[in-house]
Amino acid sequence: MAQVQQGLKAFFVAVFLLAGLPAGAAPQEVRFASLDGTPLTAWVFQPVGRAPTGTVIALHGCGGLYAASGARKGQLNARHQAMADLLMAEGYAAVFPDSLTPRGESSLCTQKIGTRRIDQGERRADTLAALTWAAAQPWAQAQRMALLGWSHGGSAVLAATDAARADVRAQPLQPVVAIAFYPGCSAALKSGYRMSAPLVLMLGEKDDWTPPAPCVALGNASGAEVNVYPDSYHDFDNPTGQVRVRTDVPNGTHPGQGVHVGPNPVAREQAYARLRELLRKAFQ
Repeated sequence: MAQVQQGLKAFFVAVFLLAGLPAGAAPQEVRFASLDGTPLTAWVFQPVGRAPTGTVIALHGCGGLYAASGARKGQLNARHQAMADLLMAEGYAAVFPDSLTPRGESSLCTQKIGTRRIDQGERRADTLAALTWAAAQPWAQAQRMALLGWSHGGSAVLAATDAARADVRAQPLQPVVAIAFYPGCSAALKSGYRMSAPLVLMLGEKDDWTPPAPCVALGNASGAEVNVYPDSYHDFDNPTGQVRVRTDVPNGTHPGQGVHVGPNPVAREQAYARLRELLRKAFQ
């Protein structure tokens, strides 16, 4: 873990210096405890030269924060970096907590649901702790906090905004908006999910990993905003790659047959345009 953190620090400082930006623009490594006591690390991005007008807690999916291969191996993956850049350009701070590395995991994607050592209990504890930590920082405004998550992190958004849970209701701080990209919604639907904050779902029409139907039903039951993007699979907002089949994923609508993942640039732009609108309204 220490090697990953040192490598990230050096990488970010080098990138910002080469771009002619001050080294202070590189993300800050911070540490705080999850509500379950786990010591967590997070990466904090802030806009250069101005105070952030809002803060987004960004929650990684089952593959964690970091790229597992390629030129970005060991660095924030392309989607997370692109989102950090987008949020900073909009004038917001972004906090990316790492729920996997501190617990000895690098990825959950190839583990069957039900056998994972890290589930939504841990993700909820981490998310609520990140909200509390960020709201206490001198550069943040507690009334301008948002949640954003992808896949397993999207499910964490649901877990952390479920007013049916006593630990969520007990939190004095609630986000002003919660945005979940292609979460798994079946568990929340069955458990009687109730929103503690305005919820927006961004779904792929053809997603065969976390299918949209349970999320559409959850939206109808809870009053959440639901956006379903045509001709789109899981990970449709990834800025790199192409649609492919991951045969190493044992879950999905056809267990054992793999799942489709990959970008749809049109859907990505539409979803990110809506995300910008939501955050601007929430942080005004």
